[in-house]
Amino acid sequence: MKIEDRLVASVVNGLRTLYGQDVASESVQLQKTKREFEGHLTLVVFPFLKISRKGPEQTAQEIGEFLKANEAAVAAFNVIKGFLNLTVASAAWIELLNEIHTDGEYGLTKADERSPLVMIEYSSPNTNKPLHLGHVRNNLLGNALANIVAANGNRVVKTNIVNDRGIHICKSMLAWKKYGNGETPESSGKKGDHLVGDYYVAFDKHYKEEVAGLIEKGMTKEEAETASPLMQEAREMLVKWEAGDSEVRDLWTMMNNWVYAGFDETYRKMGVSFDKIYYESETYLEGKEKVMEGLEKGFFFKKEDGSVWADLTAEGLDHKLLLRGDGTSVYMTQDIGTAKLRFADYPIDKMIYVVGNEQNYHFQVLSILLDKLGFEWGKSLVHFSYGMVELPEGKMKSREGTVVDADDLMEEMIETAKETSQELGKLDGLTQAEADDIARIVGLGL
Repeated sequence: MKIEDRLVASVVNGLRTLYGQDVASESVQLQKTKREFEGHLTLVVFPFLKISRKGPEQTAQEIGEFLKANEAAVAAFNVIKGFLNLTVASAAWIELLNEIHTDGEYGLTKADERSPLVMIEYSSPNTNKPLHLGHVRNNLLGNALANIVAANGNRVVKTNIVNDRGIHICKSMLAWKKYGNGETPESSGKKGDHLVGDYYVAFDKHYKEEVAGLIEKGMTKEEAETASPLMQEAREMLVKWEAGDSEVRDLWTMMNNWVYAGFDETYRKMGVSFDKIYYESETYLEGKEKVMEGLEKGFFFKKEDGSVWADLTAEGLDHKLLLRGDGTSVYMTQDIGTAKLRFADYPIDKMIYVVGNEQNYHFQVLSILLDKLGFEWGKSLVHFSYGMVELPEGKMKSREGTVVDADDLMEEMIETAKETSQELGKLDGLTQAEADDIARIVGLGL
C-alpha cells in the first residue's frame, strides 16, 4: 500500500475516534511538505474544523498525537497553524521499497487489445552517412518515450523511417563511382555506414573545389553551384534512380546494404530496436499519389512550371512545395506517403514524431496537410521537439566530416569506464570478459 493511502486511512480512523464523525477519504488532503518546514507530507486540517469544533492548531495537534500513537508510519509531527506536517518513519520507507522491489510490475499499467495504439517515430537516419551524436540523442529519447508511453497502458509501435533516396544519397553513390576504385567494407576493413559516409564527405570536397574554380573564372557563387558538373551528375543520377535505371538501382542497393549492416550494429550496441521500419524509397510514390489526389480535390494547386503547392495562408502560414516541377518529391511528400502506409498497417490513435526543433514548422504544416487529406490523427499528431546538438564551433555537418560519430562516442564511453574502474581497483580479480562486460554496462548504461 502507498504511504499516502495508509496515512489517509489512519486520518479517517482518527477523525472517527476523536470527533465521532465519518469522513470521506477524498476530503483528506495530503500534499508534499514545503521545503522550509520539517516533514515529508502535510495534512490540511481546515476541512475538519466543523466536526472538531476547535481551532486549526488544536485540531492539527490532536490529529497529530493520534497518528503518532496509532500509526507506525508516522515518526514525528509538527503543527504550523492549520497544517499538520508529518515525518514518515524510516521503516515505512523501507517497507515500501521492499514492496516495489518484489513487484516486477510496480507502477506499470498493462495494455490490452482495447488500449490506445500509439506509434512513435524516431531515429530516421540517412543512408549516406553513419549515425552521429545527434542520432544518439534522438534514439535514446525515442526509446525512452516509447517505454514511458507503454508503461502507462498504451499499445506502442516503435517505428523508423529510413531516408534511403534523394540527392544526398546520390552524392555518396557518385563519389564512390568516381573515386572508390571498387572499395568495399571487406576490402577496407570499415563498417559499411562509415565507408559510405567517407564518400559523402569526398563528394563535398570535390564539389567545393569545382565551385571555387568556377568562381575564379568569373561566375557568382550561385551560378557556380548551379553549373558544377559534379552536382549536375548527381541530379542526373537522381532522375535515373526515379526512372528505375538498373545500373543506378544496383549501385544504390549495394551501398544501402552496406549502410544497413552498419546501422544494425550501432543500434544493437545502443540497445535500441524498432517494431516496423519504413523506407522513403517505398513511401515517396505513395506520397506523390496522395498529393495528386489532393490536387484533384482542390486542396492543392499547380504552378506554371508543373510544381504542386499547398496554400496555407488561411492557417496563418505560407505556400508549401509538395512536388517539384520535374515531378520529384520533397520531404513533405515522403511524410504524407509514410502516413498513408502507416494508417493502412495500423489503426493508429496517436502519432508521435521525435524530431529536433529545427523541424517545428515542418510538422506544423504536416499536421494541417494530413488533416486535409482525411487522416483521423493528423490534427492531433504530436511533434516531440527538442533542442539540437551543436559543437562549440557550431552545428555538426556530416558532409564536412564535423560530427561526433556514434560508434566512436560509445567506444570512448566504454573505454573511459574501463580506465576509471581499473584505477579504483573495481576490476581486480575479474576475467577479461567480465571486466569488458562491466565496462560496457557502466559506459552505456545497458
